[in-house]
Amino acid sequence: MNRKSQKFALYDHPSQMEPMLPGEHRLAPLLEQAHDLIRRADQLSGLCQPGALSGLRRLLRAMNSYYSNKIEGQHTLPLEIEQALRNDYAQDADKARRQRLALAHMATEQQIETLSLQWDTARVWSPHTLRDIHQDLFARLPMADLAVSAPDLPAPAEPAWLQPGEFRQAQVSVGRHAAPAAQHLPAFLARWSQAYGQVRRGEMQVVAMAAAHQRLAWIHPFRDGNGRVARLHSQLVLCHLGLTNGLWSPLRGFARTHDRYYAMLAAADEPRAGDLDGRGNLTEHGLEQWIHYVLTLCRDQVDFMAGVLALDGMKERMAACLHFEEQVVKAGVRTESLRALHYLFATQSEIDRADFKAMLGLGDRLATAQVSALLKRGLLESDSPHGRLRLGVPQHTLRFYFPKLWPEAEAQG
Repeated sequence: MNRKSQKFALYDHPSQMEPMLPGEHRLAPLLEQAHDLIRRADQLSGLCQPGALSGLRRLLRAMNSYYSNKIEGQHTLPLEIEQALRNDYAQDADKARRQRLALAHMATEQQIETLSLQWDTARVWSPHTLRDIHQDLFARLPMADLAVSAPDLPAPAEPAWLQPGEFRQAQVSVGRHAAPAAQHLPAFLARWSQAYGQVRRGEMQVVAMAAAHQRLAWIHPFRDGNGRVARLHSQLVLCHLGLTNGLWSPLRGFARTHDRYYAMLAAADEPRAGDLDGRGNLTEHGLEQWIHYVLTLCRDQVDFMAGVLALDGMKERMAACLHFEEQVVKAGVRTESLRALHYLFATQSEIDRADFKAMLGLGDRLATAQVSALLKRGLLESDSPHGRLRLGVPQHTLRFYFPKLWPEAEAQG
């Protein structure tokens, strides 16, 4: 987000960011939205076993990283993310920096997925957890990648360095919003933690997740990286509630509605617009509309992924992919692999190499060559040269397997 130095901040008391949630009279439709989201997310989780389709989940983390960094204007090409995963970095210094940032985001999201189910609610909503997310993300980067602009210093000035996990010490503004004074951040974050961490579990926690994202951006606790931390924290809450199963994230939706995302955030920053706009210092209507936007966006992401993972049509899409591999790529992949690959998708399982080869209906020599070709193209994965096989989902299969999931990656496939 665009930031510039301020000589003073307008906000010095947590009561100035009220309301933290819409009033009871405005909550009913939002809770109904949250209920529908939970129901659909549970149905989506039933389509994919925990830990299954690891290749898809890894690709989704790459996609989330791409989209979160794209919101900040710091994204790299999907192909360059894939290259960085193979330790193949661009010669251009800025591209390489963005590749490292993409991988750091992927690693932090994976860490969140792991820890969210172990933490209690108090830990999820602790200000210390916000610092941990910021620390985990930015400490993965070399010092040279942590230089930030310092418009408050006269030129030529020494570079300013982002300190991973450290709250800001200076005053900032975000658009027209002057963030709270730095010395008052502990009080604002304590109120943020208390207001959202103590709501009842279930629908109300989902509503709180959306509201907390906006209010965290409003507090702007870090010198840089606030948007990424807010989005990752939203992901953390959803994971903690058991709603994502590693299969969806609001990050894709935020990026695909980039202008509206920023506009809705800013609209909820506005002061109260008269007696009919709640009783707090800030607009209740703007906060309500922001929450509605987030919950609608989350529902859209869940519904899209449910369609992606449905068995109907998957065999035909896999057949089209294998036909392309055989006729165009000509890297040794054969259409005879269809039954075995579709079995891996439908059962979400790993199988012994001998069983996979038997399903191909080829002789032993051709079957062995076929497994090697599938592994080389990423259509299969294995943890060792003779290990069990599972379905791979490399970027170049996206336009066949999961069309429209990540259009920018499909364009490079």
